[in-house]
Amino acid sequence: MPLQRLIAISFCVFITTSPLPIDAFAQVEFTQISRLPALTSPLEPSAQKLLDETRSKGGQIINLHLTYAHAPRIGAANLTMAYALRFESKTPRMLREVAIIRSAQLMDSQYEINQHRPLGLICGLTQEQIQFMPVWREHGELFDAKQKSVMAYTESMLGNKGAVDDATYQALSSQFSPQEIVELTMAISAYTSTALFTKALQTQIEPDGRFAAVGKC
Repeated sequence: MPLQRLIAISFCVFITTSPLPIDAFAQVEFTQISRLPALTSPLEPSAQKLLDETRSKGGQIINLHLTYAHAPRIGAANLTMAYALRFESKTPRMLREVAIIRSAQLMDSQYEINQHRPLGLICGLTQEQIQFMPVWREHGELFDAKQKSVMAYTESMLGNKGAVDDATYQALSSQFSPQEIVELTMAISAYTSTALFTKALQTQIEPDGRFAAVGKC
């Protein structure tokens, strides 16, 4: 097993079996981490609920959550979609991470790449695969047919403003069920939206290794 994946899996085991105290990263909750001002103490009840429910999923509070907390009801709705994709999807998680990471690369979203590179490694991708996704056609030996069809679909969605060509869709539909196609399309759409959100508000990458809920691999 590649060393980087082993490290990522070990970290996953640590955060899911040895949760940090609730206040382990409390200092970041009142630090400015985007173009928006810092949250103020005490948090309003709906913002506190958003952060508490996020912790209950098994992860830590990341800067995206703190940005959402300025509009907690809208942020909570967005997280509901993210958690449905992460915990309740039929599509293999590794392939959803292919869609998300490739979307982040196309959007040049360093925030999303930073969060989803370790999730991809935990859920079965290799560092080499992630590195060569932008030029996957030149490194086809690294990817299987499903991974290639997901990357082609992602690129067609984002490169053609959603107007996926018939050949690309047919290649995808030959590999995935209708439910899986909806899940992959939603993952691409949702995380493209997150890329736009974090870039527009200049949400900072976490410098301390904070890590969102892993979900199911």
